[in-house]
Amino acid sequence: MQIQPYLMLDGKCEEALEFYQKALGAKIIMKMRFRDAPDPAVARSGDPDKIMHARFDVGGSVVLASDGRCLGQREFKGFALSLTVASEAEAERAFAALKDGGTEQMPLAKTFFSPAFGMVADRFGVSWMVYVAP
Repeated sequence: MQIQPYLMLDGKCEEALEFYQKALGAKIIMKMRFRDAPDPAVARSGDPDKIMHARFDVGGSVVLASDGRCLGQREFKGFALSLTVASEAEAERAFAALKDGGTEQMPLAKTFFSPAFGMVADRFGVSWMVYVAP
């Protein structure tokens, strides 16, 4: 049994995948557009070029994503993705990359539980906690 985060990006999935590739070195495992659905009704239900389902890898963790129904209601509340990195330098790089076009929620700094911890919402509204394990 696994739990995998699934980001419903409300029409911004392609842009988010490109951003995560650049910011985090994500590797796209698969990407299926609505036009590729075996059921023609699904392909006609919206923009056929939007992403119905995508799967990407960040450091060995799988994240799933979709454009969803593109209703203009992209919200990410009540959770954050925790990104554990090996060093303070990597934390600084990842934090700055995720912060580009986003919002710093807590500056990256030394805490009682980590040599570097910070919180940021990226340009898509996804909250991230960047963390170096002690």
